Amino acid sequence: QVQLVESGGGLVQAGGSLRLSCAASGIIFAIKTMGWYRQTPGKQRELVASIIPGGLTNYADSVQGRFTLSRDNAKNTVYLQMNSLKPEDSAVYYCTSSAPDYWGQGTQVTVSS
Repeated sequence: QVQLVESGGGLVQAGGSLRLSCAASGIIFAIKTMGWYRQTPGKQRELVASIIPGGLTNYADSVQGRFTLSRDNAKNTVYLQMNSLKPEDSAVYYCTSSAPDYWGQGTQVTVSS
């Protein structure tokens, strides 16, 4: 049974920080590319960041320099540190694994101004 369980979302003021966590089970975590997507109503789904098994990361231009993606293979967990948050970062954030694709249920991030 594959499970991706996100946590850490919430309400924060602009300029603040949040750390999202994604705990994975039922997959061979260490060989999977992991990612975070976000979805805002009325907008296209956006890939925020991804990390390959070796640790190389990639970020959307919109979050470059503000967000940091990391993984802890011993804990089967991926983290998204979100700093200098902006109202436009508000979205439901989804944790994903690849090949085959799995999605978590999402966690809401709301940034107020």
